[in-house]
Amino acid sequence: MDSTPYPTELPENVDEGQEVDVTTVFAPVSALPETEPPHDCPLCPRLVGVREQLRTEFPTWWNAPVPAFGDPAAWLGIIGLAPGKHGANRTGRAFTGDYSGQFLFETLGRFGLATGTYGAKVEDGVALDGAIILNSVKCLPPENKPTPEEIRTCRPFLETQADAVPTARVFVALGHIAHQSAVKMLGGRLPKARFAHGAEHVMPDGRILIDSFHCSRYNVNTGVLTAEMFDAVFKRALALRETV
Repeated sequence: MDSTPYPTELPENVDEGQEVDVTTVFAPVSALPETEPPHDCPLCPRLVGVREQLRTEFPTWWNAPVPAFGDPAAWLGIIGLAPGKHGANRTGRAFTGDYSGQFLFETLGRFGLATGTYGAKVEDGVALDGAIILNSVKCLPPENKPTPEEIRTCRPFLETQADAVPTARVFVALGHIAHQSAVKMLGGRLPKARFAHGAEHVMPDGRILIDSFHCSRYNVNTGVLTAEMFDAVFKRALALRETV
């Protein structure tokens, strides 16, 4: 099953190239709508302050908790860190609008987990098939660095969303913070489950977590993460699909 939560064409009254208000024209439809925080979630005061500032500065951006994106009947869950300022926080779709999205969606496409052509915009028509993207923190943190308290505060949303996709038995964590959140969300224990690229962790209920370095521009440009390394993670996930 795939999920396309955005229209693929501009409305008739919007010209090509015209800046549009994504909150009204391309408002994201969550893959798991009953599990999302409110649009004006008040739980993390620092993140609320960032959101309010950006809503004034960039009123056509999404500037709200970014919803789950993908297949609600997924077998694979992908756990990200948090929205990027010019990526998901701007567009409202996970991993859309910055380099990390291009790298991720191209990889998912090679493994049959994404359809369509990624265009770094919400109306590109990309959909996921068999995979769903969830974030450890749903709102934009300054400098991409949520505090431990913000991570803990947002974890119930992650737990609820993972529980809402019981078919997801394999998870990929993108980066160390996502790894820590995923281990706790899946009922594992830290530091027993240590982060390392390609490491596998069997959780108490049999679900499996695979670690990956985050697909950020910095990691890719510096060679910390290569396309071959990223491919190996998803190749392994596919191999594990029939075993859990």
